[in-house]
Amino acid sequence: MKLLVVAVGQRQPGWADEAWTDYAKRFPSELRLELRALKAEPRTGGKTTEQLKAAEAQRIEAALLSAGKGLRRVVLDERGARLTTVQLADRLSAWKGDGADVALVIGGPDGLHAPLKATADETLRLS
Repeated sequence: MKLLVVAVGQRQPGWADEAWTDYAKRFPSELRLELRALKAEPRTGGKTTEQLKAAEAQRIEAALLSAGKGLRRVVLDERGARLTTVQLADRLSAWKGDGADVALVIGGPDGLHAPLKATADETLRLS
């Protein structure tokens, strides 16, 4: 199973890159973990929040489509079902049992565009 993390935002500080590398090593070897960091839409030029989120949603959608068909879309959102780390591990086991690849979708500073959120198979909030 592949676990794809699609996140809006680039140029993380060094400590965040190190944390990602360290955390990725903790996953089981049969789980392929991949990060696709996407460019946030520039917050200049007088665009509305909805326009910014729509532009980022296009980038996210392209990343999801390039990952292949049958991908389970899991949106991480503050309004999603609240999960602890243990509960997330349980969900991961269930997804693995389903046999489909999974994409965790994380929006930019303004969140995710509503039409993109509507395509989610699940919406979660991690605590």
